[in-house]
Order: sequence, then C-alpha cells, then structure tokens
Amino acid sequence: MSNSVSQNLMQQHFLGAAVLERPSKLKNPSGVPKSSFCAAVSLKKSAAQQRRFQISTKFFGNRLITKRKQKLAMGSHRASRFSPRAVLASDTASEHLVRFNVDGIELQLLCGLYLHKIHPSLIEQVAASAPTSGSLTQVNFRIMYHSDSLLLHWGVICGGNENWVLPSRQPEGTINYKKRALRTPFLKSGSGSYLKLEIDDPRTQAIEFLIFDEARNRWQEEYEAARVELLDEIARGASVDDIQSKLTKKGGSEFKDTANNERTSKREFEEARKELQSELDRGISVDEIRKKITKGEIESKALKQPQNQRHFSAERIQRKQRDLMVLLNKHPVKHAVGSISVEPKQQTAVGSFAKKLEMDGSAVMNKKIYKFGDMEVLVTKPAGKIKIHIASDFQEPLTLHWALSEKAGEWHPPPRTVLPPGSVSLGGAAESKFSTSSFDDLPKQVQYVELEIEDGNFKGLPFTLLSGEKWIKIMVPTSMLSSVRNSSRLKFLFMNLTRKLLDAGDGKGTSKFLLDRIAELESEAQKSFMHRFNIASDLMDEAKDTSELGLAGILVWMRFMATRQLIWNKNYNVKPREISKAQDRLTDLLQSTYISHPQYQELLRMIMSTVGHGGEGDVGQRIRDEILVIQRNNRCEGGMMEEWHQKLHNNTSPDDVIICQALIDYIKCDFDISVYWKTLNNNGITKDRLLSYDRAIHSEPSFTRDQKDGLLRDLGDYMRTLKAVHSGADLESAISNCMGYQTEGKGFMVGVQINPVPGLPSGFPELLRFILGHIEDRNVEALVESLLEARQELRPLLMKSSHRLKDLLFLDLALDSVVRTAIERSYEDLNIAGPDKIMYFITLVLKNLALSSDDNEDLIYCLKGWQHAISMCRSQSGHWALYTKSVLDRTRLALTSKAEWYQCILQPSAEYLGTLLGVDPWAISIFTEEIIRAGSAATLSSLINRLDPVLRKTANLGSWQVISPVEVVGYVDVVEELLAVQDKSYDRPTILVAKCVKGEEEIPDGTVAVLTPDMPDVLSHVSVRAKNCKICFATCFDPNILDDLKAKKGKLLRPRPDPTRPDPRRTAAAARESLPCSLSLNKENKGDSRARAAVSSRGRGRGDLSVVLFFMHQHSEMKEGDLPGSSNSKGNDGPSSITLVRKQFGGKYAISADEFTPEMVGAKSLNISYLKGKVPSWIGIPTSVALPFGVFEEVLADKINQGVLEKLQTLKKKLGEEDLDALGEIRRTILQLAPPPELVKELKTKMHSSGMPWPGDEGEQRWEQAWTAIKKVWASKWNERAYFSTRKVKLDHDYLCMAVLVQEIINADYAFVIHTTNPSSGDLSEIYAEVVKGLGETLVGAYPGRALSFVCKKNNLNSLQVLGYPSKPIALFVRRSIIFLSDSNGEDLEGYAGAGLYDSVPMDQEEKVVVDYSIDPLVNDGKFRQSILSSIAGAGNCIEELYGSPQDIEGVIRDGKVSVVQTRPQM
Repeated sequence: MSNSVSQNLMQQHFLGAAVLERPSKLKNPSGVPKSSFCAAVSLKKSAAQQRRFQISTKFFGNRLITKRKQKLAMGSHRASRFSPRAVLASDTASEHLVRFNVDGIELQLLCGLYLHKIHPSLIEQVAASAPTSGSLTQVNFRIMYHSDSLLLHWGVICGGNENWVLPSRQPEGTINYKKRALRTPFLKSGSGSYLKLEIDDPRTQAIEFLIFDEARNRWQEEYEAARVELLDEIARGASVDDIQSKLTKKGGSEFKDTANNERTSKREFEEARKELQSELDRGISVDEIRKKITKGEIESKALKQPQNQRHFSAERIQRKQRDLMVLLNKHPVKHAVGSISVEPKQQTAVGSFAKKLEMDGSAVMNKKIYKFGDMEVLVTKPAGKIKIHIASDFQEPLTLHWALSEKAGEWHPPPRTVLPPGSVSLGGAAESKFSTSSFDDLPKQVQYVELEIEDGNFKGLPFTLLSGEKWIKIMVPTSMLSSVRNSSRLKFLFMNLTRKLLDAGDGKGTSKFLLDRIAELESEAQKSFMHRFNIASDLMDEAKDTSELGLAGILVWMRFMATRQLIWNKNYNVKPREISKAQDRLTDLLQSTYISHPQYQELLRMIMSTVGHGGEGDVGQRIRDEILVIQRNNRCEGGMMEEWHQKLHNNTSPDDVIICQALIDYIKCDFDISVYWKTLNNNGITKDRLLSYDRAIHSEPSFTRDQKDGLLRDLGDYMRTLKAVHSGADLESAISNCMGYQTEGKGFMVGVQINPVPGLPSGFPELLRFILGHIEDRNVEALVESLLEARQELRPLLMKSSHRLKDLLFLDLALDSVVRTAIERSYEDLNIAGPDKIMYFITLVLKNLALSSDDNEDLIYCLKGWQHAISMCRSQSGHWALYTKSVLDRTRLALTSKAEWYQCILQPSAEYLGTLLGVDPWAISIFTEEIIRAGSAATLSSLINRLDPVLRKTANLGSWQVISPVEVVGYVDVVEELLAVQDKSYDRPTILVAKCVKGEEEIPDGTVAVLTPDMPDVLSHVSVRAKNCKICFATCFDPNILDDLKAKKGKLLRPRPDPTRPDPRRTAAAARESLPCSLSLNKENKGDSRARAAVSSRGRGRGDLSVVLFFMHQHSEMKEGDLPGSSNSKGNDGPSSITLVRKQFGGKYAISADEFTPEMVGAKSLNISYLKGKVPSWIGIPTSVALPFGVFEEVLADKINQGVLEKLQTLKKKLGEEDLDALGEIRRTILQLAPPPELVKELKTKMHSSGMPWPGDEGEQRWEQAWTAIKKVWASKWNERAYFSTRKVKLDHDYLCMAVLVQEIINADYAFVIHTTNPSSGDLSEIYAEVVKGLGETLVGAYPGRALSFVCKKNNLNSLQVLGYPSKPIALFVRRSIIFLSDSNGEDLEGYAGAGLYDSVPMDQEEKVVVDYSIDPLVNDGKFRQSILSSIAGAGNCIEELYGSPQDIEGVIRDGKVSVVQTRPQM
C-alpha cells in the first residue's frame, strides 16, 4: 500500500483549559513510555466528512493552555464543538494530555512539558474520513518536521479493550515492533512529512499513535520542543526565572520537569533563551524562528550532547546498597604442569597389541580406534618411512582392500615394492591378508596387517575390509577422513595420514588421555546432538577428576561444536525429544558439578553457554508437532516449509532458531527475500550449509500477503519452543524458565507448564519485567544497573544446590551477555562523555566481570579503587587523575592475568584436540582470543583504553617515562619479551622494542636502548642495569608511537632524551598546557639523508624528559665507532678491565657483625655494619651475622659431600662446552649438600650471642628449611642472569665468591627503596623513592605493577610530590623468620654493577596477599602519607650525609618506624 495524503485538508484550531493528572510510570502494553507523546484518533461511523486539526501551545499566566480554533470544514454548514482537557506534568513521569471530539472523531494527545517527541505545534494536519457503508476509514497525517527516519508508532483499539490490536491492512514499509505495535515510516513532502492509514475493520473504535524519530532513537528532542514553547514568552521579554517559576509552581506545590533534574534544567532553559533571544535581536520574527527550528537550521549546544539529554525520564530500579566484599569469590586453582593422563581401567587386546608396537620408540603420528569389534589403526614414522599398523580382534579371517591417494577421492594402486608378503595387486587396488599376532600375553587373539610406505607425495590410504565374501563397513571419524566415495561394490574410505598428531605435539598442558578419548568418540558424536551430549555426559566424571584441564577439554570440544567446526548430524535420524533429554542429562551433570566443584564454576558456566537448555514437559517433541500446526494453520505445506519440516523431523539444531528468525524478519519486511538471507548469513548460515543438512533445504520461502499475520503469530510462538530447547542463555527464554509459564490452545506448547523457580527474592519478577521493558533503550544506564542488580540478587541462589539451579545459571548467563551488548551499544555516546561517565561505565562492566569469575579478589579491589576514583573526580581532588591512572594500570594487569589464565588453560587443549579433529587451523589459532572477545574482559579493555589518554593528559604524564636518559643511535629490532633474548649478543648497536619487560632480565650485549610499553619499576634490576651500563631505557604509553617504532624495524634511530624539566612548582594552568608525547616521522629531502621526527614531552612524572627520535634511512653510511651512545656495543676480545680476587676460607663458618671485614664479607654486610650506631636512633638497623667467603667451597670439599663435588666438576665441564642446561643441573646439585657439624654449631652460637633466634630451637625441620635457604643463595651464583652478566664483562666466574648475610626479617607494613639523587633527572638536590605494601621483594623482583613513587627536596623534607600511586596487585608478608641474603665479591665494583644478580632467600615462604588500596592509609590518608614519606626521605638524607655520596638504600616501615636493611653507593 502506498502512502498518500488527502488533497482537501483544512486547518481547525482549538482552545481549552488545563487540569492536573498523574499517570503510571510503567510502559503501557504498546511498549510506549507513558511519559511519551501518544495520540488517539477515535473513529465513529456518524460523519462522512474529513476532520482536520492543528494544535499550538502558548503560556497563559501560570498554565500551559492549548489553544483551539474552529473553522467550518469544507462543505459543512455548522461549526464543530470540542470538549478538551489538558494535563500539566507533576513529576518526572507525568504527561500533558489533550483530548477533543469532532462529531465522533476523537483525537487524543499525550505530551510531556519537555516534549520527548514531535511537539504538537509541529503537527500541521491530521485528517480522518469516517467510512460510509462498505468503504475504508482513512487517516491522513501532515507533519511540519523533516526527517528520513520519522515513524508512526501505532495500534488500534477494538471492543473496549485497552490493549492495542495490530490491523492486517498496513502501509508499505510497516514493521511489527515486539508484537506490541506497528511502526510505519513517513514520506517526505516539501519541508514536512506525510502519511495515510486505511482502516477496514468495522470494530475499530480508535487509533492510538506516537510520532518517533528513529535516527535519534528517541521520542524526539525535548530541547527543540522547549524552545518552541519559549518563543512567545521570550518575545514578551520574560526572564528565565519567570519561566522557571511557571514550570515548577502549581497551586503552591513544586514538581520536577520531565527531561532533566532540577540541577540542570535552569541552565538548559537559559541556554535556549539566549539562543532564541539572539535570533530576535537580529530582527528575525517568531514565525521565521519557528520555521528554522523545524527545519533544524537552529541547533543548540544541548542538542549536540544527546548523551546528557533523556528522551523520557527513565525509571530506575531501586538498587540495594551492598558491601562489595559480599561479591568476593576466592577459588584459586593450581595450574597443572605438563599433561594429565588417566589410564583406562582395562586394556583391550588390540590396545595391548598397539602398546607393544609403540614401545619400539618410533614416533606415533596417528592412532585411531574404530567401532568394528575392536580395531585400531596406528601410524608411526621410523627412519623416514610411514608405517601403518591395522589390528583387530575380529574372529573371522580378514583381508584389507586398499590403495594410495594424493588427494581426497583418489584411488591409486600401491607400488608392488610396498606390498606386504602375500598381497595381490588388483589393478586399481591391492589386497593384503591379516596375520595372527605372535604376542602370547594378549587377553584375546589379534590379527593385524602392517604396511610400510616411503614418505613421498601420497596423502592418504583409502581402504575397506573383506571377510570371506562380505564387505565390512567401518565407521571412520571425519577427523581421520578427507572424503568418502561410494561405488556399487565398495565403500572407499580416504584416511588422512598427515602429521596431525605429530603437529599436535605431546599434549603438554592438557588432559591428554581425555582429549584422545574425545577424538576416538568423535565419529559417534557426529551422528546427532543426542549422541554428542550423551558422550559428553559419559565423560564428565573423568573430566572433573582431571581438574580444570579436564573441564577445559570438554569446553573446547563443545565450543568447536557450537561454532560449527564439527559435524552436527550425519546420516542419523533422531527425535527432538531425544536431543532434549540428552541436553537435560548433560546440564543436570553440569549443575551438580557447579556445586560440588566451586573452584571450576567459571569453566562450567562457559560449557553451559555452548549447550542448549533442553526442555521440560516434552518440549523437545513439540518441535516436531508444532511445525505441522504452522503448516496447517497457514496453508504452507509445500516448498521451503516442507523441507524445513523434514529437517526438523530428522535432526533439529540451533540453526533452526536462526531459520525461524530469518522467516520472521522476511515476513515483517514485506516479504523481502534479501532480508531472509541477510539474517541467515549474519548468523553463519549459508546456502551451502542449508544444502548440507541430511534433509537439505533447497527452496526459498514464498508466502502470500494473506498469510502474513498468521505466520508472524505462529512463528513467534514456535520460536519460544525452539529456544526452550536450543537457547538456554536467551534472555526471554531464560526468564520464562525461571518465572514459569503455562500455555494452552492454538496448537503451541499445549499442556506444557513450567513452574516458577522456588525461593526467588522478593521483587525479582518486577525487576525482570523492568529489564525486558528497557532492553532496547539507547540510554543504557538504567538497564545495566538493573541487569547487575538482578545478577547480584541471583548470586546467593547460585551458591546453593537445587534441582532448578541450571535455570538460574542460564538466566545469569543471559543477564551477563545483555550487560556486554548494552555497554557496547553506548560506545558512540561515550565518545563525547566526560571521564566520570566513562569511569562509571567501567565500574559496571568490572562488576559484571567479577560476578562471572572464580577468583575475583583482584577485580573486587579494582572495583573499589574505581569507586574511590569517581568520588575524587567529582570532588575535583587535585590528584584524582594520577590516582585513577594507578587504578587503570592495575585493572589492565588484572585483565592481562585473566587472559593469560585463559591462554594457559584453554589454548593447549584447543591446539591438541583441534588438530586431532581436523578443525580449521585459523579457528584453532584464535580460539582463546575469541573466548576473551566474547566476554566482559574485552568490553572493559575497550573502556579503559578510551580513558587512558584522558588521564595521561589530565595528570600531565605524557607518553613517555624515561628511566635511563641516554642519547644513543641503533638499529631497531622488535621482540616479544626481553627475557627471550637476554643471552643473545647483537653484532651492531640495537634498539630493542620489547613488548614484555618484567624487571629481572639482563640486557643483551650490543643493546643500546630498550623501549617498552611495559611498566617495570624505576628501581627494578633491569632499570638499574640500564642506568649503570649507560643504556637508554624508557616506557612508552602511546600505542600509536609504539606501532610507529615497530614499523621501523631494521632502521637506524636516535632516541635523544632531553633532560630539561619544568619547574615542579609551576601553576596548574601551565601544567595543563603540557601535551602528551607524539611521534611523526617526516622525511626531509634537502640533501640530508636523515628524516627527523620529534617526540616532545613537557609532562611531569618519574622520567619527565622529552624524547627526540631522528630517523635515518637504512642505507645511510655510518661506522659503528662513529655512532654516539653505543656504549653497550659488543666489546672486543681483549681482557676485562674488571678483575676479581679469589677469597679464601678464613677458618670460621659464621661471624658476627663486629667481625665483618672486606676479606670476610661483601659490601652489603660491611655497609650495614657501618651504619650500626651511627644513624639517628629513630632509624632502625637489623642485627646481622654472616657465613663468610670460602664457607661454600669448604663445605663442598668436606668428605661428606664428595659425591656432590664430583658431580659439580662434571657439570662445570659441560658448562665450559657451552651446554647451558648445565646451569640448572648445577643449582639442583648444590641443594644436595650436607652441612658439616662445625658449621651448624658455629652458626647457632653466633646467632644466639647476637640475640637472633636459632631456627633449630623450633625443631630439626626448621633448621632444614634454613639450610636449604643458605644453599639456594650459594646456588644463585649459577643462575642464568648472573652467569651471562659476568661472562659479558669477562669476569672469571670461578673467582666469584659468595658470603651469606643473615638477618631477622622485619614483617613490614611497607618496604621502600631510596635513590638519594633523582635517577631520572640526575638532580642532586632531589631524593627519589618508591614504596610498596609488605616486603620489598615486590619492588626489586619481577612483580607486575608500579610502586608509589615520590620526589622530595633535600632542603625541605616536607616538599613531597607524589609522582604515581601504587598499582601492584600483590604484597608479600611473612611470619617472624630469618632471611639469608647474597653478598658476593662481584657486587658494587667500579665499572660493573653486580647488585641484584644473586638471590636472597627467606627461610619461610612469603604469603601473597591481594592488596586493597581503598583501605590503605598510605593511599587515602594524606596526613599519614605525609608522615611516612617524610620519614623515608629523612632516612635517605641522613645516610647520604653519613657516607658523603649518593646512596641506593633499602628499608622497611613497621608500625610507623623506619628500618634500613642495606645501603650501597648509587651507581
């Protein structure tokens, strides 16, 4: 039906009074918010003339009055009379209601004071012609509004029923909206729009409608309407206060406007008034302004910020105030190392035979068991040949009929040279008889045939079996087949004998035996979903017994199925109710495991998301029965519907949900066949897939218009049945299953009754109804808040065992999914949102992720940090951006940790099983990535990436943190992680761009710069090494700059840090002028071979240094010796300028601090001894004893360790031959040392006399712990990092001696490291320090995240400036204990910094504690922070003054008291 408009329209105007009325806040049955503009045209049969209306509004006194003017209709000889009434909004959900009657034609308008739709003044004409006998009723609309996306949202009222009825006669382009209303597009007409409706149902009493602009996805712009209403008042010179008083006063009572809260409404009115007044001041008339507004030529700032405007006052659910800690889930699991194998309970005869064949040492390339008696094919590859062993316990004699093939479907005779003895060549194939096995210890007789073929071009071996005159069919899984070819006599099976299993590796990191078992059963699983789900159920006990790796295997298998990587149905007819029953069985097992194994709940949730719900009340059988009802009701027994019917009867699948939706979309869009294919293709169903079903679908749908309403009704009902079986995590289906339903009649779900889940929280049904009512809101805040509220309400129920637990789990999965899609729908609005808005959305997604995670402690503390950050932002706290950046960094680390967990648990199983099953390599490679993308972690990552540059700019951090500011020139190389190349030696100056730098790595020879996005601490080992070795070391926070650098791989670059630093006391305004770093590589062609790129940073931070990169063409001729900054270039072969003096055993196994001398101990022990009694009393110095130089060598030479000595000598020889594996063997061998009795006695005496506790006093086991720790310190001389470091500078490793400093551990509240000269700027007047929670190992070791960092002027210890807040998620704590510290003669040498290369080992294992910084006073208590940091700076200043040179100091804070545990010269 085409749209038209009556050519004979007349305007009629109306005038009336206003009354007050308060409607409901909930949506009406049409899906329209009752605060939205809605209208009703009442159709009576009395008048056969057209009615025409125009509505305008003006202010009269304190009321908004609707003026109505009357004119005679053309051809009429009498005036029409009206009885109107208006409603003024009284709260955020109220409406402005106008009704009027014209000789039986009633028009009803519902509009808010701030109109959220087309304003009534824009409705130029609505004309209705009442029908004569046998004619149609026509309703014509003309709107003074121009938009390509203007819609009429409408329905009709029949028989006094207030619910809308959707008529069958609809204008072209009309779509059905959620089965509640129709939506018809307007057509453009000049500067306006028009539309015609035709009503042919005589029962229709009224048409109700709403005019809607779909492009803005809202019930029209309220700001536009506000200005229309303000025009007359402005023309009269009314002030904003006058207007506001008229809007907020009614009989002395106040009420809120419907578009904005009281805080913003006045500002927006003032904005509108100023804009319009400026137009009036220019001499433009009110009528001209109105025309400009309707044409969109006048646009306010408010309209440019739609995210801050509400199209209606969105109702919000009342969220309960909860302590976030109630969401805490602590179920950490230990990751299995290697593969987990569970041997079968009983080995079959063929299995035993195969095992014996495998014992010859040949690599097994493929192995498969077939369902023919017991038959196994084993493929090995000895000495460049392929061996195929086929064995069976079949009792009758067998003959193998076989050939070779280069590609699928071929059948070539094998060469005579490869035929086993006794074989017969038949031209196109060969036949080889099976032989009886000679193994006597098999439980049953086995016959076999062995083929040996050169490893040439053949790719497969097609074969079948012959027993006497009978050909035997073997069910071979698709994973072993490339194709199947039939002939009249034979079933040829093409077996893929490529290196699938060889490529899959050894299954390390998987439950290998389980995955092998799954691969063996895949041929059976391919028959139908019933088979697959039943097999999965059979394997569940074995899966959960092999820990998380077993369940990961089930998940991988099920996800390969769900993503259509595996065959769903193959030559097997199964009833839908049997599929439903199998689903029920599997989901019942999953729900019981969910309670019995809570540490695996996250994996179990992911498995359930791949499996349909299954049905109660024989819902599965309804799939078969109800398709017949659809065909019968709508007379569509042939064509595509019959083909689909046959497919459904043969084997229903999740594809049927998509097919049903495609049919619904096709019908709704006026039978547009392209829409049908679009829905299918968007959901992964192609024509080829439709043809691949056992009961193929060849035809396209073809219906007539008179079938439309019936098909939409019946397919909608049928969709419910399909989803009940296949779509457990579909929201509407999940809600129905939990809330219960009972449907009778019309042939759909007859007699099916689902009872509500018992024990649901009070108000939960209303909450779910709210969610369904707002599921498509553009402004998603209220929706997401309600989704999270529902998830939190469900959480206690998910912790309890219940026979309906799976219904609740499927509902929780659905709610989780909708949160993600809703947030992603808001991305466009967030592009122009403020930081607090983005931060708020981050808290929503983070909470959603925490609710779905097993071990969510870190996520909960991140969430608390974000809430504190929002509070700081809104209160405009001076450090809000700096603090928020630390929370963001920690959240990134949490996401990285989660991604690594997925990668560790899932990817090995995906690679191993995927290779066995022949899954597409691309699907295997991205398996874990796609799992992550489908979850909240990806959404959260996107949001924090949006916020990061905002925070860096606001906090003035810039794009770089330059840790070691050295100007160098080198060739760019890109590596994944620094650790992987730490023992490499580059033959030219190299700038490494390393994705991962943990902090403990060595920097390779030849490296002149390390640039990374990672965030090692400024005082980490790698940072200190870089500074000491004059290597440029910097962190880059801008991914675009990093991508630019990576693109320059192989090019010559010059990173040049600029030490110029702005005054710390500069004004905030000046600080805001500092820009983040940017990188541009612009080539210059003025005779200069270099192209320059500048990266400037005037930002503040721990490396507030600008960086200039000069880019030179690769062919630029430069000699290595001419390159500045190549200080770490590979050295010459001359002797080292650094020498070690071998230390001798001094005759004492243990000495006290007053016996420390340079001949006995290293610099670490000497320095701590020197401090004792010289620093102020408020600085604590721990008591110490030591095992001096030479003790290790003396213990090794003791006769009780003779065997260890001999083994070490052998290993050192291997090491000298460049066998670097010997390093680990040496360390393990040293741990076998036994202590001489004299050592134990002397150490005990010295510790007692020094007032230290002796470990042996607590039992022999405690002494063994201490002795092991001592040996680990000695063994660290041979750790890789130390060995490569000494070899790099050509130190004689044999001359390196290790003393052991023994101290009592102070169980610290905080630990710190001080550099008394700022290491980034070289500022001698400034102290730089870093502080962490707990022990200092998280600061100096490879623990992710940043410490709290600050600088302080030495002449004013209260001049503290925090440079960064902590983001380390882990703190270390330990019981009262002893620590054994390495103290070698290879540390703190002139020209060589060996500090940090060797290990310090506590006697007891540290406890890892996840840190909650929201309750840490160092972070949130300014006075406490000032006190602690000033004390740390004061200690550093005192010690520097004592030594007279810059110091590198380590210490701890306990109960507010500072203790220094070691100091050394700052290098």
